[in-house]
Amino acid sequence: MARIDREALHHPVIVDNRYTKWFEQGTFNRQQARDFLIQFSVFSNEFLFAQMRKMVNADSIEEMRASKEILANEIGVTFNDGKDHPVDDTGLGGLSGSINGGVFRFKAAHFELLVRLAKQLGLQFRELGKRQQATSSTLHFCDELLRLYGNEDYAVATAASYAVENWAAAGFWDDLVIGWETFEKRNNAVLPIGFFSWHAKVEANHAQHTSEELAEYYFNHLVDEDLFIDRANEMLAGVHQFWNG
Repeated sequence: MARIDREALHHPVIVDNRYTKWFEQGTFNRQQARDFLIQFSVFSNEFLFAQMRKMVNADSIEEMRASKEILANEIGVTFNDGKDHPVDDTGLGGLSGSINGGVFRFKAAHFELLVRLAKQLGLQFRELGKRQQATSSTLHFCDELLRLYGNEDYAVATAASYAVENWAAAGFWDDLVIGWETFEKRNNAVLPIGFFSWHAKVEANHAQHTSEELAEYYFNHLVDEDLFIDRANEMLAGVHQFWNG
């Protein structure tokens, strides 16, 4: 694991994401905000296909359940931590626990909260989340998610998942939250940015489920570390192209 962390977690998209560092400054204009939301909405929807494939291709019931935790939460099943959490424009329910015993709410679907923000910037539902609205860079990223993250070879899928969740937990969500907050102040506006602020908090839970899945995988398989590192870096290259685009 130490070698994997050393050779796969120092990719530029993790340690030096130039786009999110620029976004963090909050100097983008309304059209740039709209463009960003359109591309992010396509990724958000396309990720569901990749997560579904990863779940179906799991090697064990434990690995399948770990994938279900993420997929079901994405589409609106809140995490059950024994407490009642509001689902509104500030967030999507609990930040910890499991979907087991959780409650499904339409408003808790990640995409719906993104739509509510986009509407405040003049975008309609039909303008969001469709492949035909994506740039070539966004499409490349989404296709790499299907190819690697949703790969039928679970060794490949596990490596890609490890890459994606470590990217997601590396702090880029915080960059985006700061950027949106600065944008609000510059424009004297109040926006429902809960999609981004909630993800900045919940990714630790997703990363935990992925870590559990990876530990299960290591326990039950002879891991080819060269293959694992290569596929993880291929996935991160796809993520990097998304942001560069």
